[in-house]
Amino acid sequence: MRLLHTSDWHLGRSFHREDLLGAQAAFVDHLVDTVRSERVDCVLISGDVYDRALPAVDAVRLCNETLVRLADLTRVVLIAGNHDSVQRLGFGSALMDAAGVHVRTDPGTVGEPVLIGDAAVYGIPYLEPELVRHPWELDERSHSAALTEAMRRVRADAARRGDLAPVVLSHAFVTGGEASDSERDISVGGAANVPAAVFEGVGYAALGHLHGKQEMAPGVWYSGSPLAYSFSEDKQHKGSLLVEIASGGEPSVEFVEAPVPRRVARLRGRIGDLLTDPSLEKYEDRWLQVTLTDAQRPSAAMERLRRRFPHALVLGFDPEGRESEGTRSWSERVRERSDLDIAGDFVTEVSQAPASAAERDLLHEAFESCRQKEAAT
Repeated sequence: MRLLHTSDWHLGRSFHREDLLGAQAAFVDHLVDTVRSERVDCVLISGDVYDRALPAVDAVRLCNETLVRLADLTRVVLIAGNHDSVQRLGFGSALMDAAGVHVRTDPGTVGEPVLIGDAAVYGIPYLEPELVRHPWELDERSHSAALTEAMRRVRADAARRGDLAPVVLSHAFVTGGEASDSERDISVGGAANVPAAVFEGVGYAALGHLHGKQEMAPGVWYSGSPLAYSFSEDKQHKGSLLVEIASGGEPSVEFVEAPVPRRVARLRGRIGDLLTDPSLEKYEDRWLQVTLTDAQRPSAAMERLRRRFPHALVLGFDPEGRESEGTRSWSERVRERSDLDIAGDFVTEVSQAPASAAERDLLHEAFESCRQKEAAT
């Protein structure tokens, strides 16, 4: 069995107002070529196909064209991620099954595999803990509890399948994974992390959610996103994973690098040095996040930088020898903070007093309500 694992396409997403649809279409061409040249038996798409629950028309069109092209060559199993609308993504899934495109958005079907060759492929869509806690009679509200129950159902079915290798798709945050700035926080509503041990015993676990390629345990992999969606991904190599599964053995995993129309990078230094340093020539065609360290804020800084680096997109200031909230960018200030903490800061700002316990409880309830409504749409 030859599988191609890909995830987190985020069709319709932009990058600091730069349109990425053309780059995403180029990735699709590459993906289709890889399926054809490598004779792939099944493409595994591990969630976040779209960037938002109500995707733009052009994004839907590209997704439709992609699935049609793939269906002409191979089978496809696709799950919903936390960015996807389960209702919209799952529309017509029963009809698509007949075409070999198997879309799994319903948690109730996690124990019902797609049988492909020597494998039983189980699609576990993103599980919002609150939405499955009561139907599945879980003792606690957490991602770990939800995925543990899903895998219990997978194992119960796999035990009846004899020698078929169980392959699992899942969209979750596995403990120890390296995150980036572009992934939406899923921690509200229970602990976000899921131990890699929950996937023990499967032939291969195709994970989605984190945007960097990484192995979490033997046979448990994130493929990462096909493009960089934040500057924190500047060191990542983007692509998909070609997986070969042999009966009774560990899978072999080969990285297939994707085309990158324009790389991202981060530069830091005094403006005079950045404009004259010959070693920085390689950055002139990249999308850049630039942090200036001059003691005084340079005038017309972005205009001057763009004469040499025309694709500079983000500019920050961090004077050497000085540390203050005023010199740090907004993304730097909120990077390690939850949505609830940020909302609490807003209450403090407008009321000149920290949010009370009752106010934080109300904010928590509001975030929970929004998450549950979005997950159910």
